[in-house]
Amino acid sequence: MAQDNYRLQTEQAQARFLTYDQNRLIEKFSLQADGNYLYLTFLGLPHRLCRKTGSLEYEKDGCWQDGNTFSRVLTLLDILCDSKDSRHPSGVWQSMESFGRHVHQTLLAERDPMAEAFDKDPQALARAAQQLGAAPIAWGDVGFSLEIMDGLAIGVQFWQSDEDFPAQIRWFWDKNALDYLRYETMYYAVSLVRQGLWEAFTAQTAEHFGDELR
Repeated sequence: MAQDNYRLQTEQAQARFLTYDQNRLIEKFSLQADGNYLYLTFLGLPHRLCRKTGSLEYEKDGCWQDGNTFSRVLTLLDILCDSKDSRHPSGVWQSMESFGRHVHQTLLAERDPMAEAFDKDPQALARAAQQLGAAPIAWGDVGFSLEIMDGLAIGVQFWQSDEDFPAQIRWFWDKNALDYLRYETMYYAVSLVRQGLWEAFTAQTAEHFGDELR
């Protein structure tokens, strides 16, 4: 039932996109476009959005792949369709907790199984972030920023565990983030970054263990 609800919300967002003036969106974001698609960069990857259906694809390893997942579609369309014309990065980081009410508290929980995995190999996390095109930041034990879209970046701060505290991942946004997307949409973006980091991290650790066995 939950998956059906996610699919319904995804389809509703795509249907709403079709009501917008696409030429206005092209101008607003200086997009490349043809008769079939709008082309844009999202999470460091080329994406294309079908102008007739709202269907989303992203390019990876030279192939276009289905991008119609709940978090990807709602995050991208929230920024594309409803961000302010006056939006701009402030260059000032602000913790995610400071933006508002925690509607998805589990993504910010103190005990985080993914953080515990990173704790075992923080250098693999740093390599995974680099693989995703993140820019390193000198904070925490591993810190970096990753552009979401149109200059809006998310900051990630990882702290290893010690005798008093568990391993922890902290999330930061530009102070002007709410000019780009809704507060709740921040959590959709975090889930996408978590997924990308986890996939890159597990690939890094698998490669490391493979090298050890050779």
